[in-house]
Amino acid sequence: MVQWLHSSSRPSHLKAAFSPEGLKPLARMRGLLAIAALLVAVHGKETFEGHQVLRVSAKDNVQLSLIKDLEDLVELDFWRGATHVDSPVDVRVPVQILQAVKSYLDTWDIEYAIMIEDLQMLLDAEQEQMRSTDPTDEPRSTDDFDFSRYHTLREIYSFQDMLVAENPNLVSKVVIGRSFEGRPLNVLKFSTGGSNRSAIWIDTGIHSREWVTQACGTWFAKQIVKDFGRDPVLTAILNGTDLFLETVTNPDGFEYTHTRDRLWRKTRKPTRGSRCVGVDPNRNWDAGFGGPGSSNDPCSQIYRGPRAHSESEVKSIVDFVKSHGNIKAFISIHSYSQMLLYPYGYTRTPVRDRAELHGLARRAVAKLASKHGTQYRFGSIINTIYQASGGSIDWAYDQGVKYSYTFELRDTGRHGFLLPADQIIPTAEETWHALLVIMDHAFRNPY
Repeated sequence: MVQWLHSSSRPSHLKAAFSPEGLKPLARMRGLLAIAALLVAVHGKETFEGHQVLRVSAKDNVQLSLIKDLEDLVELDFWRGATHVDSPVDVRVPVQILQAVKSYLDTWDIEYAIMIEDLQMLLDAEQEQMRSTDPTDEPRSTDDFDFSRYHTLREIYSFQDMLVAENPNLVSKVVIGRSFEGRPLNVLKFSTGGSNRSAIWIDTGIHSREWVTQACGTWFAKQIVKDFGRDPVLTAILNGTDLFLETVTNPDGFEYTHTRDRLWRKTRKPTRGSRCVGVDPNRNWDAGFGGPGSSNDPCSQIYRGPRAHSESEVKSIVDFVKSHGNIKAFISIHSYSQMLLYPYGYTRTPVRDRAELHGLARRAVAKLASKHGTQYRFGSIINTIYQASGGSIDWAYDQGVKYSYTFELRDTGRHGFLLPADQIIPTAEETWHALLVIMDHAFRNPY
């Protein structure tokens, strides 16, 4: 679409919008954002004062195209991309370009609503909650760990070590690799023993800013220990299969969200020849790699990387799953949108197991809703949310892991990636209900 700026083939209905006068505010956006990025580099932690999250709704394909053009023209942070006319777009707009973006939308009569009035206010509230609930002393056991607050990487890794020490006959820690910055990629293994057993893989936090996922993954780890021997469903599963849980799949990015930029999504590996850093680790898998729904622009939030599995955080999982050879379910947990998705994201060709995966997803979201009434949509990635190439569950399915799913946790946009901490436990509880349905089905239906 950007080529219309330099092509006589530009559709006539767009000529006015992309006239020299119309482009002046948009042309200044990239420069303003570059200056803002430089100030962050100089002064430290990024702030988001005056940034707004807009929900933009296209009423027809012409407006959808115009929104996509805006996405291409400026470095905005699209929390939910432009995909379908009936699917709203959520975009974070920096204060420096807010009026220019709104003017663009107004010019084309594109409806929008302000979902978040001032992003920094939510961030300040989040930080205050963390400070106010920060324990005076380090927890001495996992029973003392506060699951109702967000935690740092150090605190989560400490929790993992305590859980292993407290439950040596059930839990062990496997370091499957190192991040680009050298942090261990810890995976908790829950097993009652035996060799050559089938296994279920669960990961959280592959996109670092989705804090509710790492928090839920930590809650899941404790719940597995608490429920083993008490919950007949979980006990039967663990007596016959192993569970692998990676709660912080992108530790470099996660650490960066705590120290520099709360909304950082990608890895932290520099890109040769670019000022921009990081790769989207959920566009880096060898499943339609480089196709639609990913980007070759290193500055994009969905930058795919120079090649498939270029990121150690991804390659470590690939090597682990392949070497294990008996993974029967692969579940990756994200936020937000309240969806349960199965392959594919990179192609419209239905998976051969579509009927079974769809029926299982229906049962899982029904069980999820039974806990707190939270409503989820479900279906294939490409038909439910958007086209996305290079994703983890598409790769897992193509490796023969039939029960491959992605969760998009709470909410539907009111808070987006800044879900209040008082929703951590309810989110974890309801998601656990759905996970048990999927894990039980995978365990009872060997293949």
